[in-house]
This record gives sequence, structure tokens and C-alpha cells, in this order.
Amino acid sequence: REQPIFSTRAHVFQIDPATKRNWIPASKHALTVSYFYDATRNVYRIISVGGTKAIINSTITPNMTFTKTSQKFGQWADSRANTVYGLGFTSEQHLSQFAEKFQEVKEAARLAREKSQDKTELTNPALNITSHQVLPSPIISSNGPGEDKLFRSQSADVEITTEKERLKKMLSEGSVSEVQWEAEFFSLQDNNNKLVAALHEANANVDQWKKQLAAYQEETETLRQRVAELESQGAQDSSSENNKEELSQTLEELELLIKAKDEEIQMLKNQKCGRWEAEGEREETLQKLQELETRNAELERRLHLAEQTLAETLAEREKMQNEVTKVAEIMDVKIFELSEIRQGLAKLVES
Repeated sequence: REQPIFSTRAHVFQIDPATKRNWIPASKHALTVSYFYDATRNVYRIISVGGTKAIINSTITPNMTFTKTSQKFGQWADSRANTVYGLGFTSEQHLSQFAEKFQEVKEAARLAREKSQDKTELTNPALNITSHQVLPSPIISSNGPGEDKLFRSQSADVEITTEKERLKKMLSEGSVSEVQWEAEFFSLQDNNNKLVAALHEANANVDQWKKQLAAYQEETETLRQRVAELESQGAQDSSSENNKEELSQTLEELELLIKAKDEEIQMLKNQKCGRWEAEGEREETLQKLQELETRNAELERRLHLAEQTLAETLAEREKMQNEVTKVAEIMDVKIFELSEIRQGLAKLVES
């Protein structure tokens, strides 16, 4: 009997019946929301089904209003269901399409109601009075069966019927206006409550952002002090760099000296082989050889210590460079977060 004329997907919400301020989600996921037309009753409805349960079953009347409360959210009040429905869309385009279709269906419902009223007036013999048709004058008892009966002329009857029509129309228009005003008042009250809640939330967020900003500023100051310390250590590293160069030069000199001494030892050994006859010279040569070996061992020990010192200096320098890099990355992250917080505060101040 009913045919879908438009469908879309949205997250469905209903107003909290207790507080009339908060939204209650009707489902965890987006649902299909459709406009249906009942040709038999000539009515339009918005229907959304979640599983086996009808989440939305709202008959559209001419006094309903669909309100866009944000770029992707809209709502309307249903006085028959005594609730307010809210729809959250994935884009502003889907919201605009649904709102346009709501306006079209609302206008169609208005025309259907007017056509139905006209048809009722035409089919009701008590109201079907035209300039070419005059009803016979009935006999009407004014006070009761025991009183005298009064007779009215045809013109008086027509005037009374016309007055009834006018009163009926005024009452109908008054009830429609009352329902419409009630719906608009409910919508305005809901928007006002939402704005108050958003204002409280914004104030709480501002206080939280201020505390977070103060903490970030304190942490940034600590990082700056740490960077200053690392820079001073870096200056010390430059002096360590100079010491390293001096040690390198000393190592090179020691290596050349060891090489020269080795050559001298080899030469003395060759000389020793050819001079076994000179005992005194031999003892002197052996003593000199022992001194050279002792000197060589001492030089090797100094070389080992210099290499160990150089390795430790390089390891310490690499560790300090890694620490400086890490602190610089942390400062970049904190500076970026500070900029985002300042932009958020600026937007909040502007709003």
C-alpha cells in the first residue's frame, strides 16, 4: 500500500524524554531512512527500521518543521509521537537533500489536507450550500419540547450555516497554528538547551586548555633549560674534540717513534751479531736494547691508553648527540601542540 519515494542513510537519535536536552542514539550504526507515501490514506510518513523494530514512524503534517542545527545534523518535532527526532548525516549534501524532500513532502501533505477538507465539505449535506441551492427551512425547538416552536426563514438558515463554516474554519486554523507554535516553541527550547550545554562545555574546555597550556609552557621551559645545558656540554665537547686531535697527533708521533726504535733495535741486533768480540760494547748494546724494549713497552701502553680514551670520548659524544636530537624532537612536538591549542583558543574566542 505504501511506496518509498526517497531513501538515505543517517544516524538516528531521539530526544531524552526525561531531560528533553540530551540525544539518545537509536542504534550503533547508520540506518536507512525513507519517505513513504500511502496512496490509500493520502498521507506521507518517515520510516526507519532497525532489525525488527521501527525506530522512526513519523507521519508528516503541514505544521512540522525540519531544522538544520549544524552542517550535518537536522531535527524535527513529532507532537503525535511526543518526541523529537534527530538525524546525523555523513555530508552536508545528504542533509540538504533530506531537508528539500521534507519541504516537498510537507507541501504535498498540506495540499492533501486541503483537498480532503474540500472533499469533506462537498460530501457533507449540512455544509454543501451554494448560491444555486437552498435547503428547506427546518423546524427548530429553541428551548425544549415544552416551549413554543420558532420558525426561521431560508435566509436566516443560510446565515447560520455560513457562520458555522466560518467558526469551523477559525477553529481549524487556530488549532493548526497552536500546534505549529507549540512545535516551534519546543524546537527553540531544545536549541536553547543545546546552546547552553555547548557553552558550558566550551567553558570547561577553555579551562582545561588553559591548564594544559600552562603545563606545556612549563615543560617547554624545562626543555629549554635542558637544551642550554646540552649546548654547554656541546661546548665542552668542542674542547674534547681538540683534545682528541691532540691525542691523535700524539698517537701518530708515538707510532713513528716506535717504528724508529724498532729500526734501531734491528740495526743494533745486526751490529750485535758482528761484534761478539767486544764484550764491553756487547753489554752496553744489551743494556741499550733492554732500555729500548722497556721504552717500547711503555710507548705501547701509552698508545693503548690513548686509543681507549679516544673511544670513550667518541662514545660519550655520540650519546650526547642522540640526547640532543631527542630533546629537539620533543620540543618540536610540544611547539606543534602549542600552536594547535592557540588556534583552538583563537577559534573559540572568535565564536
